[in-house]
Amino acid sequence: MDVTSVMSRDAQHGGVGPVDLAVEPVGAGPLASVAGALWRGVTYAARTVGVPAGVRGLAVELAYTAVHLSLYPWGLIDEALRPAGTFVHHRTDALSPSQRSLVVSDMDASTTPVLLVHGIVDNRSIFALLARQLRRRGFGVVHAVNFSVLTAFTGDIREAARELGHHVERICASTGADRVHIVGHSLGGLMARYYVQRLGGDARVDTLVTLGTPHRGSLIAHFLPPTPVPQQLCPGSDLLRELEEPAPGCRTHIVAVWSKQDQLIIPQSHARLEHPDLQVTEVTLEHVGHLSMTIDPEVVHLVGRLLARRPLRGGRDQRALAG
Repeated sequence: MDVTSVMSRDAQHGGVGPVDLAVEPVGAGPLASVAGALWRGVTYAARTVGVPAGVRGLAVELAYTAVHLSLYPWGLIDEALRPAGTFVHHRTDALSPSQRSLVVSDMDASTTPVLLVHGIVDNRSIFALLARQLRRRGFGVVHAVNFSVLTAFTGDIREAARELGHHVERICASTGADRVHIVGHSLGGLMARYYVQRLGGDARVDTLVTLGTPHRGSLIAHFLPPTPVPQQLCPGSDLLRELEEPAPGCRTHIVAVWSKQDQLIIPQSHARLEHPDLQVTEVTLEHVGHLSMTIDPEVVHLVGRLLARRPLRGGRDQRALAG
């Protein structure tokens, strides 16, 4: 994985780090739009098959897609068999401070629960590796939720965000924690952002990490069934316009991780997050696919460091990370 840029923007301090992509033209005519789409297609193909790292990233994405399909049924069965999570026996929140200090290197990080939220028509099996690694880093409670498969077709992102809020409240009630971290993959990141930004979830969510989330929609949504969620994922939808509205005083630190080789967010830059009222750190990846973003070793390491509030290299302004 190549991290080409880390940009930190703090809405309260006005910090700005490096950006390596040109801004798309606004109000361009149809011919310019077609030319832009063709150029993005050519550059994407060049990044994917024109360099060894791109070919390797594509191979990893295809291989992990096959592995994930085999794990998918287990992700559904596992929730019924072990609602508390696959690694419940590794929880450290029940240990006394002196006992926990023997196995946990970061006491502050280990006391904050982490909630993992999957994407469209997926389940918590997508986080099998990430959940294990976060537990090994000492996070006492790492819990992945399963949303109904029908959410993608008959559901609504706003309602899913409210349901996510109920999950957060249950975790806080069972652990005694005041705040949680959320890691959302794809659609899961958009649900979590709506909860934080529009439903008061910033009072509960300390850090939100979005992995390959269509913050500005994806053109692929136009080819999905014309049901509410796909329509909400179309660029310029009413839900996305709602998320562009002011959000003064939002307390959650948001980290938007996106990849130039994402196969499902079209154009890939629509996974970027820019909002004047939000505290955002943006991480740009070069050769990581949409699904394999959740297993890439450096991404997994990155998420662990972000949730532990350890500074990243590459940005001039890291005040949002320091929190």
